[in-house]
Amino acid sequence: RLHTVAKPIKEVNAEIRRLIDDMAETMYDAPGIGLAATQVNQHIQLIVIDTSKEQNNLKVFINPKIVAKSGSQDYE
Repeated sequence: RLHTVAKPIKEVNAEIRRLIDDMAETMYDAPGIGLAATQVNQHIQLIVIDTSKEQNNLKVFINPKIVAKSGSQDYE
């Protein structure tokens, strides 16, 4: 599953919004700090992340591209 190439999202519609909500709920219940759509067998370019201690700062990435990086941060 994790070797499948995820496809770009062409349109953010009700189905994508529902998936985002479901993924966020799954991530928080785990508890975790991030979840990719591929991990829930949806092979699209979608990631939800929340690294805040309070778990109140959800970030949603649709069709993300890493263009640069600096520094590092470790998590358990």
